[in-house]
Amino acid sequence: MTKILITGISGFVGSHLANHILQTQNAELHGTILVGTPRLDTPNIHYHFLDLRDALQVEQLIDEIRPDHIYHLAAQAFVPQSFEAPWGTLENNIRGQLNIIQACLSVAIEPRMLVVSSAEIYGIVQPDELPLTEDAPLRPTSPYSVSKVTQDMLALQYHLSHQLPIMRARPFNHFGPGQNERFVAPAFATQIAQIEAGHKEPVIHVGNLEAKRDFTDVRDIVRAYTKIIEKGEPGAVYNVASGVAHSIQELLDTLLSYSGADICVQTDPDRLRPVHIPILQGDATRLCEATGWQPQIPFEQSLQDILEDHRERVGNSA
Repeated sequence: MTKILITGISGFVGSHLANHILQTQNAELHGTILVGTPRLDTPNIHYHFLDLRDALQVEQLIDEIRPDHIYHLAAQAFVPQSFEAPWGTLENNIRGQLNIIQACLSVAIEPRMLVVSSAEIYGIVQPDELPLTEDAPLRPTSPYSVSKVTQDMLALQYHLSHQLPIMRARPFNHFGPGQNERFVAPAFATQIAQIEAGHKEPVIHVGNLEAKRDFTDVRDIVRAYTKIIEKGEPGAVYNVASGVAHSIQELLDTLLSYSGADICVQTDPDRLRPVHIPILQGDATRLCEATGWQPQIPFEQSLQDILEDHRERVGNSA
């Protein structure tokens, strides 16, 4: 039976990945989780409470499990927070990954490993560069994206220097049920649900609505991750993207169309980022050709599911 380790298993992507693996594979599934963080309701997961920044704890865990596959998802993933606490973001995202890699070397195992970077590393791009391939220049515009460039390059370096079978994913924006309300789609959805329930005045506060992003449903994202682990080439990097860019205005308008409430929209300066990236749109041809992956869940269906998720959350909190 394949032994699989997911770091950050209780997070947004980690929880969806765990469910997908349990539904599709006969695997012994392990996951790291921070002390004090609730476990998932999902059964058949071996939980390990630890801080990935602690090298000794990580080495002991890797030696205990000796995983065949590692999905390294644990990270500080909120871009605005990285401006508020840049070193915390850099330390968390870089040191945790380095400890995992060095632990594998220390206990002499070579698991197939997926390191998750981010399309944020491409930064501000010109229209003639779109859609972005994996060969596009890296132009990080936040401490978060600097941390992701470092994770990406560390993965490549240890493949080249030690022949470890590490692959890299560069996911573009992803969304779906269960995402933290700090991110754009759930931030809008929870406000709509609160307004519908009469818990909030009928006003939605927004940031920049002109930005365009390439959104993929998280349930399609985790399918891509498993296909990269199974079929990806060690050392290779793969964009994970739908290939279509939607404006934040379009996202908001779609969510509002699912509600009968009369809602006003107001700009909130606190929701604007220090650096504005007008558009990110990805080309996932390399991933599709290597693994056969294609996104399956339409943009509109994802938003319907997100809104229903937040209506249920608001209802349960009443």
